[in-house]
Amino acid sequence: MEDLGVDAPAPRLVAPGATHRNQLLADPGEGSIGPTTVPTPVFQVVGPEGPEPEPYDPGTLRATRRIAGSDGPPHHLEREHPVTHRKGNLVAIVVAAAATGPALALRISDTHPAPVLGSFVFGLAVVGAAFLLAWGAEALELDVSKGLALAVLALIAVLPEYAVDFTFAYKAGDNPDKFAPLALANMTGGNRLLIGVGWSLVVLLAAWKIRRIARERGYSGEVDTEVHLSRPHSIEIAFLAVATLYSLSLPLRHRLTLFPDAVILVALFLLYLVRVSRAPAGEPHLVGPAQLIGSLSVSRRRMTVAAMLIFAAVIIVLSAEPFAEGLVESGSELGIDEFLLVQWLAPLASESPELVVACLFALRLNTNAGLGTLVSSKVNQWTLLVGSLPIVFLIAGGSSAGLPLDDLQREELFLTAAQSVFAVAVLMSRSIDVREALGLFFLFISQFILGGVLPEDIRQYERIGVAILYLVLAFWMILRQRSSVVPMFRDGIRTPVHQLSHEEPTPSSGTPA
Repeated sequence: MEDLGVDAPAPRLVAPGATHRNQLLADPGEGSIGPTTVPTPVFQVVGPEGPEPEPYDPGTLRATRRIAGSDGPPHHLEREHPVTHRKGNLVAIVVAAAATGPALALRISDTHPAPVLGSFVFGLAVVGAAFLLAWGAEALELDVSKGLALAVLALIAVLPEYAVDFTFAYKAGDNPDKFAPLALANMTGGNRLLIGVGWSLVVLLAAWKIRRIARERGYSGEVDTEVHLSRPHSIEIAFLAVATLYSLSLPLRHRLTLFPDAVILVALFLLYLVRVSRAPAGEPHLVGPAQLIGSLSVSRRRMTVAAMLIFAAVIIVLSAEPFAEGLVESGSELGIDEFLLVQWLAPLASESPELVVACLFALRLNTNAGLGTLVSSKVNQWTLLVGSLPIVFLIAGGSSAGLPLDDLQREELFLTAAQSVFAVAVLMSRSIDVREALGLFFLFISQFILGGVLPEDIRQYERIGVAILYLVLAFWMILRQRSSVVPMFRDGIRTPVHQLSHEEPTPSSGTPA
């Protein structure tokens, strides 16, 4: 970050709301898919010879929009020039690739280490490959539409979780009593982690950054820390809402079936993919190693992205089964419930790169991209991932009646679906404020702690009780934001995508933090 000073004569401020002539200043990451000529509130420096517009980069524009009542000139505002740390980014790519080396060596030599060591080595490979996938998928945004890029990024980012889930679902074909619960354990843990930690972190980190800018650079007045999703993200929210409502029916049955479950959920994902693919291409906001890859020539960039994605996918395929088996065997060896290891440790390893990328976006105040990617990942998990499990189970020789669900899995599905209902209810206004983010986090962490300390015989009531609390809060949020529900579904399902891209978004009705 650099602080640009302004020499005498001292400038003065034009009030926020003045427009920067007719330059393309609207931030494509906040409220639109591409640059527009819609007037954007900015500060101007006015000298003796007239107004001289201050050229603001997107990060500064985001901060300016959120900070009102300035006491000083605009050069006191922190400026966030995109600086490419080429060596650091290159080192990060090399380290991620090197993390996959031990696992690759073990697979090539057909060596079988001790369960705990094997879990660590293959888990490390999954993390390294997941980072490579995330960076490659981000750079892919330069070559495809923004909406499709977000969907593809989300799909690729959860590929490690798919691999682990599919491993357990495939093994359940031969031993459903042991492995069917583990397939759903990984899915429910990953879903709840994504919302309870991922969504909350994006909002809280962005709020901290905004307040730090206001405090350290001498600004006073109102500070907007609410995270707003642009209007095109109504598509993700609408499809997530439909998938979530359907997911409430899953705990009512004793099997995850090919029909209607797999058919409906996979069809929802395909419809979602078709809709977001119609969005026009936009200039992405690349950070870290993805920024380095994006700076390459077109041909070199495409070859690099293809090589990274293929290499990472191969590593994940080779590592998923020994990682999954290692977790189960480690649980037995260490006396830890294998269900808990699969439910929390596996998703933490597979989703950590995606969470890191989202946090980087949040710290650069590109919360639209950070939260948008996590919402898209949630759509993936509730549609394609869940819908694919009975298909994999059948391919492995399991019953055509579907993947069996025991009582614990039905309770976990109910809790996961209820959390998703509450999260979607919060997003009906396409915004999340700090209090709502804290609510998502503390509800998640409280249930996590209670599930670990309560006696086994009352955990069932704890899971059901927390799920009911989520549903009650969701009902309250829907009532509170009821005026946003119909417009959000209309935009998400019916409004032509090009209108979502170019029209001004409707102001959200969220409560300021």
